[in-house]
Amino acid sequence: MNQALDIFRSSGYCFSRNPVFLNSSRNSPAFLLHKQNFPQEHLAAPLFEKYRRLVCSKRAVNSKPFIPTESNSLCVELQERKIQCENAVSTIKYLHEAGAKVILISSWDADDENTMKIVRAESIAGALSSVLQVKVVPVKLVTTHIHSAKQESNIILLENLFQFKEEPANCKGFARLLSSGVDIFVNDAFSQSHRVLASTVAISRFCYASIAGFHFEAVLSQLKNITKTSQKPYVAIIGGGNLVEKAAALRLLVSICDGLVFVGNIAFQIMHALGLPLPMKLVEHGATEEALTLINSMKSRSRAVIVPKDFLCLNNLNPEKLEIFSADCLVDGWQPVDLGPESLEEIASLVSKCKKILWIGPVRFGLSHSDAGEASRLGAVVDRLRSQNNLETILVGKVACTTVLGSNLNYSVIENASVVWEFLKGRSLPGLMALDRSYPFDIKWDGVYDDPTRPLVVDVGSGNGLFLFGMAKKTKDLNFLGLEINGKLVNRCLERVLQTGMKNGYFIRTNATSTFRSIISSYPGELVLVSIQCPNPDFNKPEHRWEMVQRSLIEAIADLLALDGKVFLQSDIEGVAIRMKSEFVKYGKGKIMVMDESEDASCYQRQWLNENPFGVRSDWEQHVLDRGANMYRLLLSKPAIIAGSTCRG
Repeated sequence: MNQALDIFRSSGYCFSRNPVFLNSSRNSPAFLLHKQNFPQEHLAAPLFEKYRRLVCSKRAVNSKPFIPTESNSLCVELQERKIQCENAVSTIKYLHEAGAKVILISSWDADDENTMKIVRAESIAGALSSVLQVKVVPVKLVTTHIHSAKQESNIILLENLFQFKEEPANCKGFARLLSSGVDIFVNDAFSQSHRVLASTVAISRFCYASIAGFHFEAVLSQLKNITKTSQKPYVAIIGGGNLVEKAAALRLLVSICDGLVFVGNIAFQIMHALGLPLPMKLVEHGATEEALTLINSMKSRSRAVIVPKDFLCLNNLNPEKLEIFSADCLVDGWQPVDLGPESLEEIASLVSKCKKILWIGPVRFGLSHSDAGEASRLGAVVDRLRSQNNLETILVGKVACTTVLGSNLNYSVIENASVVWEFLKGRSLPGLMALDRSYPFDIKWDGVYDDPTRPLVVDVGSGNGLFLFGMAKKTKDLNFLGLEINGKLVNRCLERVLQTGMKNGYFIRTNATSTFRSIISSYPGELVLVSIQCPNPDFNKPEHRWEMVQRSLIEAIADLLALDGKVFLQSDIEGVAIRMKSEFVKYGKGKIMVMDESEDASCYQRQWLNENPFGVRSDWEQHVLDRGANMYRLLLSKPAIIAGSTCRG
């Protein structure tokens, strides 16, 4: 059983009377499955509407009770080893106790590298059943099997995704199959958030909501803590190799840490750049230039730099023979395998003066592949100083964790170092970005607009802001808000707002599909117009451009739009415009209607508006018209009284 739990890497859950699937950027955190936000009574199927509103917003919104469909389900992704698996169990238990049906989606490698024997799903399910004290039923990845298994147990485990090539390919079709019958995806697999997988990224496109589980939340908080500098002095112990690949991350650590201690193969690169004599077999190709840049940066910032002064070395011909060698006198035929006593003493002296330390990467030297033994002495030093001085200690990577955790559990732990390196490089984590975003703070509307009670116009996917700037200049008695996912475009628009002194226009970087409700619900005035113009997730695949208009966005608009408010849709591709129209009719809850052409027949040609009804063009609209192409426009309304003579579906 323990072996099965050790190799258990990922699991997904489904909840409610029928199943749900649960699966963010450093600047836009994921919405969290927090007990304060998701009390258990909100997870049961009859109250799913309350839960849905909480997914979209941290404040409740008035709306009609939700009528459960055939599939209100929730799935959670777990891709961790034993220590994380134990944490993920709390998420599974919480969902199960709330009355949810849970589908676990999992991926695990061979447990024996020599035989490549892979533990069967039945063994994993048995181990989980024992831990959860609930029957977990393993099933094949076939929709009919999943539906039949739901009748047998409230928790089912899909077969190992490791065997499907579609999983690492982030295949949409495979993700659609995984999410069959699922509404909500919960991701508790933080250690896989740096990878692009169908079970963590593509799957979010087909689920009603995608949020983070308890363990994901906890590790995300630890990740953010790495860059906090409130505790000083702050020292980083850096192991591993591949200095060139980690250069960007190391530059960030230089900027936030008061000292860097280099151990493992990466230490050889710094030593070589400092001019110490080393066997060239220990020097990585192309690393010297980056090492010199780092050294100069550390010197200019007066950062402490420590590299090993001596090594414990193993005789290549007689592995039983060990001797201590000075760092500048390494002898051919002897392989460094651990830090020497002088090195450990110097590291201990520096760390003893610190308030916070980060240890990331293995203490691995040369061609050695053994980590735990090599790191044991440094681990003992860190553990002793942590206990004596009450150091805030962050351990990153399997070696650091397994070496130190034996005697003391008062550490922040992130087992997968690859995720942290990607984060420190400033790169987005795909598994995090796939989750719905919660807006991280309350918007101070009185600081955004001079009169925040004026009616509001929102442009979803505002681009360069040409439409909103034109509208704001033309109509002073309305406020205008652009929601755009491209940060560079938003920054340009905000600079222009500042330069022009505009008091009725503002722009926010966000994914409106998941944050529209949480942002707009706090606005003190009425929402009178929403425009979605040429939605464009991918210019190279125009047939997919309607995909930004998802159910969650449409329902939020339908709920928040004022009576007699309008929705303006347009695209340069007729199929996209038709699809947007049908999606609004389908998910508008009967509140959003297509305005009857008879109201102003002169404006319509067939089913499309001849002209932009506002007389202000967006940047893409102007581009399309300049090249002589057509625009397909329509106007929808939320009438106060729904009558067949006034509106049609």
